[in-house]
Amino acid sequence: MTRITPGLTDAPTEVDVVVIGLGITGAGVALDAVTRGLSVLAVDAHDLAFGTSRWSSKMVHGGLRYLAKGQVGVAHESAVERGILMEVTAPHLSHPMPMVMPLVGSGRLQSAFTTGGLYAGDVLRRTAHTSADTLPKPRRLSVTETLQLAPALRIGGLRGGMLSWDGQLEDDARLVTTVARTAASYGAHVRTRARVLSATGTSVELRDELTGATTTVAARVVVNATGVWADTLVDGITLRPSRGTHLVLRQASLPGLQVAVFCPIPGTSNRFVMVLPQPDGTLYVGLTDEAVEGEIPDVPEPSEPEIGFLLDVVSAAFAHQLHRDDVVGAYAGLRPLLHTNDGSTADLSRRHAVLTSSAGVITVVGGKLTTYRRMAEDAVDAAIAQGALTAGPCRTTQLPLLGAAPRTQLAALEEPARLVRRFGTDARLVLDNARAVSGLGDDELLAPVAEGVPVTLAELIFGVTHEGAADVDDLLDRRTRVGLVAADRALAVPAAERAMSLAVDAGR
Repeated sequence: MTRITPGLTDAPTEVDVVVIGLGITGAGVALDAVTRGLSVLAVDAHDLAFGTSRWSSKMVHGGLRYLAKGQVGVAHESAVERGILMEVTAPHLSHPMPMVMPLVGSGRLQSAFTTGGLYAGDVLRRTAHTSADTLPKPRRLSVTETLQLAPALRIGGLRGGMLSWDGQLEDDARLVTTVARTAASYGAHVRTRARVLSATGTSVELRDELTGATTTVAARVVVNATGVWADTLVDGITLRPSRGTHLVLRQASLPGLQVAVFCPIPGTSNRFVMVLPQPDGTLYVGLTDEAVEGEIPDVPEPSEPEIGFLLDVVSAAFAHQLHRDDVVGAYAGLRPLLHTNDGSTADLSRRHAVLTSSAGVITVVGGKLTTYRRMAEDAVDAAIAQGALTAGPCRTTQLPLLGAAPRTQLAALEEPARLVRRFGTDARLVLDNARAVSGLGDDELLAPVAEGVPVTLAELIFGVTHEGAADVDDLLDRRTRVGLVAADRALAVPAAERAMSLAVDAGR
């Protein structure tokens, strides 16, 4: 049975590849390596998706912003990887996201720039061989059409809008968890609560954070995929992170919104604040870019100036003036920026790098969620060369994750829509598992755990039995995203505690 395990009990002491870090990149490296026939131990000091991977905009971005900066190669790679993720890897965890860019006032030049950019983005889609059924072509909207999709927009000066499409994830942490589960299904040992105390190119010293026991694991090669903490593990890398902040609003704050809206930042020609509707009844608003100094926190905190900036930009585009009490949650993630030898700063959230330390540790840094698969492929290629390993070719361009299926097949499933969106064809496994563990009926297992909190007891139980959740924090902050809204989290704690107790009682 495919399971992720907290702690190091019965973990192997000798493998081909040790992967340090279980964000999206580390989980992707584990999956790529194990499906090439290598033995893999993948570890994280905390939990799956504990770091930057759970703090994204939840977009599968096709690279349009990079095209605008002339970074054609990065833009094309993003578009290719978006197509792979949405059509092969995870159609069950992603969906097409309609986006409207309002056209306001007399800014004809800006409108022409926006229109040209969106059509250039469609060229990217076609060169990446992504179907128009997945991501339709952009088109111009009248004022009436624009307001039908986004009725809360400010009407004064509105000349219409541009409708385009990108990819959106059900949940970024859910993608990480599913990649990790898939790696485990192919034989990778995936262990959370396993802290690396030291690492060389051929061994790691680990401490089980549940028991305190330490052990040394021998490896042919070690891969460092710890993101903004990468420079604390190996020498020769200096990172300068930047912080990106998002707000969480209730959909009632901007009522009737059926599409994502890109709100132009005043005084700029190609910078926007995004308003992104979520399937759970919330809206995400982002994104900032602020330099971070000093020690890297486990959980970054948004600053009040960032929150105020985001509220001001969105309020300028919508009829309703947003206030601080509209914000029911906020989160921040850190992007790894690599400080180069010539003193400049290269933004590796746009382009990833694979580096080899003096001790022989392979480090992969930079990139972004959409391109995780390519980052993993490049890191495993380097690891195979470094460790002189015999391995098969990369398989992940054609490898569906657990639960993946064509959208037509997913639409025909009889299980509840929420479970299908989060688990695909594994929705039945989630429900059958909950029945077996709890002995409860479907009405209780599938009901929202609290008013306004759509998460179900069935998925919380599965988080413990199959996805390695070791405590309530794992369940509410990473297996589900209830924790993004503190008030909702408080309501869901009893259900999470009950799921933990049911799983323990059942010996899972």
